[in-house]
Amino acid sequence: MKKLLLVILLPVMFSFYPLFAKANEISLYSYNGEAVAYIAFNDESTIYLWSGEPVAYLSYDSAGGYHVYGFNGKHLGWFVRGVIWDHQGYAACAVKEAIGSTQFESFKAFKQFKPFKSFKEFAPFRPTFFDSFGDTPCKIFLSFGSGN
Repeated sequence: MKKLLLVILLPVMFSFYPLFAKANEISLYSYNGEAVAYIAFNDESTIYLWSGEPVAYLSYDSAGGYHVYGFNGKHLGWFVRGVIWDHQGYAACAVKEAIGSTQFESFKAFKQFKPFKSFKEFAPFRPTFFDSFGDTPCKIFLSFGSGN
């Protein structure tokens, strides 16, 4: 378990982050501050890996925040307060404001075509969110939603 602590006392705006985003894309960082994915809000809130592969998308959660679903229909977690949380309640990815220091962002590859969305599986109950990252790196975590 990575013991990098998150600053989870972020403003309430992060529960509705896409509505307040100034840019059309928001970078997602792994536990070590490396930009590995991004959310394209002008593209149906699709999550792309830095390589351009579309792997997941956001779906509104009535409890506040968003569900994260893979194109394969799997429920991956939740996007709440600028953090993507896994089913155990640990952070998998986070925006820059949630983790503080980050590495320099390299150039993104061109976006690949999005696959069709599979039927969504039922979302489990939300766990208690912890203030640390889990064992699965962001890129691998999001790859679980790949349509391939």
